[in-house]
Amino acid sequence: MPTNKPWGTKLLGTLYFVVWSLIAHSALANNTNVNPDQITRGEYLARAGGCISCHTEYKTLDSELAGGVALTTSFGTFYTPNITPDLTFGIGNWVKKDFVTAMTQGISPQGSHYYPTFPYTAYSGITGNDLADLWAYLRTVKPSQKPNKEHNVRFPISIRLSAKVWKLLFFSPMPYPENRGKDAIWNRGAYLVNALGHCSECHTPRNIFGALKPKFMFSGTKENAGLDASPNITPDQASGIGSWSVTDLDWFLKTGFLPDGDVTGSSMADIIEHSTSHLTDEDRRAMVLFLRALRPIFNPEKVSQESSRDDYSDW
Repeated sequence: MPTNKPWGTKLLGTLYFVVWSLIAHSALANNTNVNPDQITRGEYLARAGGCISCHTEYKTLDSELAGGVALTTSFGTFYTPNITPDLTFGIGNWVKKDFVTAMTQGISPQGSHYYPTFPYTAYSGITGNDLADLWAYLRTVKPSQKPNKEHNVRFPISIRLSAKVWKLLFFSPMPYPENRGKDAIWNRGAYLVNALGHCSECHTPRNIFGALKPKFMFSGTKENAGLDASPNITPDQASGIGSWSVTDLDWFLKTGFLPDGDVTGSSMADIIEHSTSHLTDEDRRAMVLFLRALRPIFNPEKVSQESSRDDYSDW
């Protein structure tokens, strides 16, 4: 997740990441004999990581992972790319090293920098073994010849170099660390929420440059410039999900039903249908327990809503 860090910390994080990256590349390079179990795990990770819902345009019945989904932001409209193994329009010409570099550093095989609408800011925390499994799965999906759409963004964001500048200011690639003070369930939930699920990318307010505000992590965002409003998912009693039980939250992530019986809508409905509903009960419960253990953050904008039901049904 992007943060504005002191240069010393950024340098140390970068050096640490180089070592981790070599290990990850080694894991990928040694992944020459792909077995069915690995592909199955990769598909599971693709769902846990939101790849299916983000890269599939269901409204036009396009091929899975063929891209073209519009992401409307205050900087313009971005379109997700075709990540099928098509040689012309997809990632069929990529090698494993290209994939891990894109996922963890936000750099294309041609050396250009991806905009942070692609959540490499969170994906940099994915383990080397999970990247290997995910890559193995993506190589098996049906190729699609759907061309990629050009982003429609205003100047100076339209200059690709701006993405590199943004990364220098706000991004330090870092493997997601295990918290030895917490148990295995909490750590699994933290990994699923922070790295694979990249939940903070939607549920955290951003500054004028589009970087997350660390002090308000998971506290929700207001509807602005075409963006969907995202609820406060910290356990704050007044403005968050503090009144939700573990069962409420688990059931919501599995079915989309709110505690009051209403059904979620907007982009969260797609995420539940194509991502969290496919998780194992153990993984979904780990996510729930991690979210319940977050520091409660009061968000007055959420309290000003007519009701929490309206807020979450538009999730």
